[in-house]
Amino acid sequence: MNLLKQIWSWFGSIAISFILVVFLGVFVFQSTKVMGHSMDPTLHDSQRVYVSKLSHTFNYEPKYEDIVIIDSRVDLKRTFKNDLLDSPLLSLFTSGDDKHVWIKRVIGKPGDQLELKDDKMYRNGVLLDEPYINEAMRANGNKKWTVPADHIFVMGDNRNNSMDSRVIGYIPLDHVLGKKLF
Repeated sequence: MNLLKQIWSWFGSIAISFILVVFLGVFVFQSTKVMGHSMDPTLHDSQRVYVSKLSHTFNYEPKYEDIVIIDSRVDLKRTFKNDLLDSPLLSLFTSGDDKHVWIKRVIGKPGDQLELKDDKMYRNGVLLDEPYINEAMRANGNKKWTVPADHIFVMGDNRNNSMDSRVIGYIPLDHVLGKKLF
């Protein structure tokens, strides 16, 4: 009987620890790995970064130049189930992949007029100072975007080698999963 009590105690401690780790990973803090070269030279392939999930939990709008993790499936309506499945710990037990989780930089916020003109980015008519980009952009023509309400516009720092809002469109704020801390 004493052994059964001890096993039950261990099981309870492990269950509580598991729930706490999942809670922290979904709502507060998580680590993630950079996949690919779209954020070179700022972040490198396979580099581990630590992300605050508080912006997603409390629906904070990110700031310009914040590095954020996003769900690139912009047509998907995100639910709490998505948040759970994107948790690093729970993803160990599911067959889902995280290729839809991208790391990008915030370039535009709701209402901003963005323009790609002569291989340079402008926000509301002002040329962006972007010392973090890998190399000068090589764009095919000029383009304009107006960021709608409750969305942001993101780009990789390696502009010539990045899938970002120029391809997938505007990112709904509920698809901003967190902000890079370090």
